Amino acid sequence: MAYWNKMTGGAQSPPRVGYAEVVWSWIGSFLGIATVALLHYNVLDRTGLLMIIGSFGASAVLVYGAIRSPLAQPRNLVGGHVLSAIVGVAAFQLLGQLPWLAAALAVSSAIALMHLTKTLHPPGGATALIAVIGGDAVHGLGFQYALIPAGLGAGIFGFVINLPIINYYEHGTYLTMHHGHTAMFGTYGMLSISLLLFSWRGLISRDH
Repeated sequence: MAYWNKMTGGAQSPPRVGYAEVVWSWIGSFLGIATVALLHYNVLDRTGLLMIIGSFGASAVLVYGAIRSPLAQPRNLVGGHVLSAIVGVAAFQLLGQLPWLAAALAVSSAIALMHLTKTLHPPGGATALIAVIGGDAVHGLGFQYALIPAGLGAGIFGFVINLPIINYYEHGTYLTMHHGHTAMFGTYGMLSISLLLFSWRGLISRDH
């Protein structure tokens, strides 16, 4: 009975949000995923690199739908994805011949490392798992997977959420301590874009 009560929403559940928050969550997540997907299909796809992975969908829920959550903060978003990617790649390279064991080791170790570094971000577990089960396209990246797509994609998410329209909605028109949150997101995003531009010559063939 208690289980059914929870399923029907009769038990304690998060408060219903206003329509404005629903709209801005939609706009933020659309812009974030669209930016990452656009770079993937129009820039990186022909180079053999990746920009979009499944765990970014879960990050979008946290970053744009629950931005006040401790698990959606800049340190957690970027650190969680990058550290989990490193752990996932290491697990695959160590135990790739036993994928079931590599998958379990990747996720559990990623959770432990995120706890220890205060970067707990639930989608990081998926990032670690993808490093093991992602197929040849992911395995061929090696530890570069931690940089592109994990680090760069998370940084772009941070840049998009720092757009003035999102910043205005979340924090109002007055400067507060919370503006440091979006400022850090912008910093991560700009660093990621700078890295992409720096690496441009290596990503595009000389024929272009």
